[in-house]
Amino acid sequence: MDLHIDNILKDLENDNFQAYLLTQFTNVQYISGYKPTSFAFCVIKENPIIYASGMDMELARKDSTIEVKEYESYDVMIDELKKEGIKNLAIEPSLPFSTYVKFRDDFEIDAKTYIDRQRMIKTPDEIEKITKATEIAQKSFLQLDILNNNGTEKEVAFDLNRLMIENGAFKESFDTIVTSGPASSLPHAIPQDKTLEQPILIDWGAIFEGYCSDNTRTMVYTEHQQEIWDIVAESHDKAIKAIKPGLKCSDIDKVARDIIADYDYEEKFIHSTGHSLGLDIHETPGFSLRDETVIEKGMVITVEPGIYLEGEFGVRLEDTIAISKRADIIGDLPLKIDYF
Repeated sequence: MDLHIDNILKDLENDNFQAYLLTQFTNVQYISGYKPTSFAFCVIKENPIIYASGMDMELARKDSTIEVKEYESYDVMIDELKKEGIKNLAIEPSLPFSTYVKFRDDFEIDAKTYIDRQRMIKTPDEIEKITKATEIAQKSFLQLDILNNNGTEKEVAFDLNRLMIENGAFKESFDTIVTSGPASSLPHAIPQDKTLEQPILIDWGAIFEGYCSDNTRTMVYTEHQQEIWDIVAESHDKAIKAIKPGLKCSDIDKVARDIIADYDYEEKFIHSTGHSLGLDIHETPGFSLRDETVIEKGMVITVEPGIYLEGEFGVRLEDTIAISKRADIIGDLPLKIDYF
């Protein structure tokens, strides 16, 4: 049986649960290789099964490594589970309330993070796919020739997405951020129909065989912008150098945040230092003040400190890190993009 399923079955046994219900598309994909396009109910038990929609049956039969059955109705599905003697059910914490309501009268239910814990540690194959996604995204960024680009923010974002697809990506891993000038102080700025101003901040990523990448680069032009860039780069580099198994995620956030605080910009660093990624662009754990997760080999987490000066500009620098005995940066794109 698949190692991921086997580990979850052990979790179920330890907590005296008989089955685990998943509906989130990437959770179903992680367990079975099949990513729903409509809806699906994946039930992990001794003989795991996926109830897929009729429109997905051909795809599910082709891709799924576990048994697939066409969904008929909630009543039929619940009746089949009850006939197997299932009386209690663990659910993923993200299960929609409307789905929970359908099951709550027939089973004892509790939310469990078994699937999240499994997805924290990437296999070598998963890391290889994230690496390929990163390579595609970085190659595309260089082809964009951003420092000689006369397009608008919206045009540059479109061109970057097109280049990633031409270079082998399925699509972008999130809405590409191309922002410049004062709007760069907005961490999640939306590209506008305006010619690029200074500085230029680009946050982008690709999906390759289901797995995401994520990078951010900021191109600066003035002495003040360079001063802020240098502080963020120091925070970025020292946080990465501090990463090692056994530390807590919050320890790394503190390293990054303390450096920015040393320059009196602590209040301008307005988000966490990083997040895990994989089949989803945001996974757990993350480098944040409140995340006490112990860092382990196989985790893949971004490091992306930033300083945002409202009404002036912002700087963020981001790389994705694979953790072994130390932190290894995925990809080889320089932090500094020379504008001369």
